[in-house]
Amino acid sequence: MKDRLTASDIKKMEEEIEYRKVTLRQELLEHVKVARAQGDLSENFEYKAAKMEKNRNESRIRYLERMIRTADVIDDSSADDEVGINNTITVEFCDDHSTAAYKIVTTVRANSLKGLISIESPLGKALMGHRVGDQVTVHVDEKISYDVVIREIDKTSDDSEDAIRQY
Repeated sequence: MKDRLTASDIKKMEEEIEYRKVTLRQELLEHVKVARAQGDLSENFEYKAAKMEKNRNESRIRYLERMIRTADVIDDSSADDEVGINNTITVEFCDDHSTAAYKIVTTVRANSLKGLISIESPLGKALMGHRVGDQVTVHVDEKISYDVVIREIDKTSDDSEDAIRQY
């Protein structure tokens, strides 16, 4: 299955690739050179660690390039009064009347611990396209579901905290 990414996701990934190729790659190569100069490579932990970090960087570059190459680019626009990608949604849970705010994002940016939920998650799927005041049933599986009411939709996009970059 192709990853569904927005143009801004791809832009962030390209920025990370550029950083990793231009800046980080050079730093990691220098660490390998310094560690190699310390002598016997068979017992040199610093050399092995430096090589492992360099290889991890190269692997991340290949991973990001493959994701961009195979991505299904989706539109992140939505009507002013409906839930869309990159919107922060405040919902009230009908069972206990508690509220929570979530930002709807693509799968590569999802992080439930930071309140970033995927458009593929049960809650994300259920909320997409709905408006303030709508009661939405979220189907977790065939037997479990719950209801939420959309209380607020924030269309402002602050991507500073949920960037894809993983240094």
